[in-house]
Amino acid sequence: MKMCGRFQFAPPEDWVEAFGLTEAPDVPARYNIAPTQDIVAIHADRAGHRQARLLRWGLVPRFAEDPAVGNRLINARAESVATRAAFREAFRQRRCLVPTQGFYEWKRVGGLREPWLVRLKDGGTFAFAGVWDRWAGGETSIESCALITTPANAVVAPIHGRMPVIIDRRAYAAWLDPDAGEDDLRPLLDPFPAEAMEAFPVSTRVNSPDVEGPDLTRPVAPAPDPGQMRLF
Repeated sequence: MKMCGRFQFAPPEDWVEAFGLTEAPDVPARYNIAPTQDIVAIHADRAGHRQARLLRWGLVPRFAEDPAVGNRLINARAESVATRAAFREAFRQRRCLVPTQGFYEWKRVGGLREPWLVRLKDGGTFAFAGVWDRWAGGETSIESCALITTPANAVVAPIHGRMPVIIDRRAYAAWLDPDAGEDDLRPLLDPFPAEAMEAFPVSTRVNSPDVEGPDLTRPVAPAPDPGQMRLF
């Protein structure tokens, strides 16, 4: 599964204030958000006013001939987001924050793929770095986004080689600043400090994007290592 390919967002009461918003769409708690679905994204206009709206997860560049390309563009790599044609204009002009409480990744254990939830140790809300765009074709208009990924930190690396870029709360304004240049933004794309994060296995029910509910975020016993089992 591509990284990042699934996450959760259960809006806490203070999330609008925490992200510097005056209003936001009314969204239900979601515990298994998947690509091509609508997700909450926050961006700033030229005057610096922040807005939250629902964007399709899977970026459709405004120059795309076929909007189906967005099904493949759910992630942008930090190493190439400023230069790859699909993302570079959005990176310069249309950056966003995507609120979440955690993301899922799948760890290979023998022939199995074991889902893990990665989150902050305090379980609090944080924000992915994203880019967004608006595509128009005939009478159809699509606003969509992609999440930026970076090499994994020490918590995520045993599960997967990459992780989403997480923007520190103190850097929200810098990330959304419409006048920020690449030199200002590049340091924000580094892996988030591992000491602030935790990861644990969760139910394989999360494998299906049709399954929802807070029970998906509960820890379960890790799958036995086949290599260790052969020792006995």
